[in-house]
Amino acid sequence: MTQQALFKSSPETALARPRLGFLGVGWIGRHRMQAILGTGSVDVAAIADPSADMAAEAGKLAPEAKLVSSLDDILDLGVDGVVIATPSAMHAEQSIQALERGVAVFCQKPLGRNVAEVQAVVDAARKADRLLCVDLSYRLTEGMRRIREMINSGEVGRIYAVDLVFHNAYGPDKPWFYDPALSGGGCVMDLGVHLVDLALWALNNPGVGSVSGKLFSGGAPLKDVTSQVEDYAVATIELETGAVVQLACSWKLQAGCDAVISATFYGTKGGVSMRNVNGSFYDFTAERYRGTSRETLTMPPDEWGGRAAADWASRLAAGERFDPAAEELVAVSRVLDRIYGR
Repeated sequence: MTQQALFKSSPETALARPRLGFLGVGWIGRHRMQAILGTGSVDVAAIADPSADMAAEAGKLAPEAKLVSSLDDILDLGVDGVVIATPSAMHAEQSIQALERGVAVFCQKPLGRNVAEVQAVVDAARKADRLLCVDLSYRLTEGMRRIREMINSGEVGRIYAVDLVFHNAYGPDKPWFYDPALSGGGCVMDLGVHLVDLALWALNNPGVGSVSGKLFSGGAPLKDVTSQVEDYAVATIELETGAVVQLACSWKLQAGCDAVISATFYGTKGGVSMRNVNGSFYDFTAERYRGTSRETLTMPPDEWGGRAAADWASRLAAGERFDPAAEELVAVSRVLDRIYGR
């Protein structure tokens, strides 16, 4: 099942090869560009990055693109969509700026530093009637696709417990990540956003009841979320269905490998789980549990990293406009705010 099938909006007349601008083209940004170009349905018209070297590297992927200095320059070229990969503090403002010019947006997560920012972007997309998507890319792994299908089919019964983990043995290498005014938060904002999204998405966006969280920094409880960011967090989310979600995420955890990533759903007829393989950030296996036995559902390789961006580009080329499913972004952000106690 594709993301297009999961988040379908009413298509208008298909655009004749939409022209895109890319704002921020570091390694991840260039990876998205490759995936988008791989659809064969769009053209890259403009590239902007503070680093001339990064912009030049991206230009090798799209030799016809114009290298410019800012989002304003990109929008002035009359593009149909913009791909945003800038620091988190800029995401909401830049997304709204593009949407108000009638330009569709694909944004790096998080869309905003809090629920108010995210809601403002979604409102702007609705008003402009433009397609808005965020790179919540773990939805697009083959493992999570299979897990969601099995949950929706009722094969594992009623889901009553969800365990989510994302431990990263490393930490961000840019100073702004550690300033809550710029980042919106630490590992919860960076990694927990994926976990909360996976839980709500896989369970078809149930209502959320109580939310509690415990944040740590340097091995001690976080004292002030306005001046520090957390590097370890645990949270419990109670859903209106009666299910309980437990979440743990961290930066720089001494876990014996590069990363520990998993999403496990326990139901009355069994369980399903996606886990990373040998500490990899990219390779995952999915399994179906029955008592003490397990069945493999998916295994590597799976080139999932650019799927969300490619799907957005394909949907844009097909003429799709605002998708009401963008409200799911608000629901995720609201849970994050509650984990932070704000």
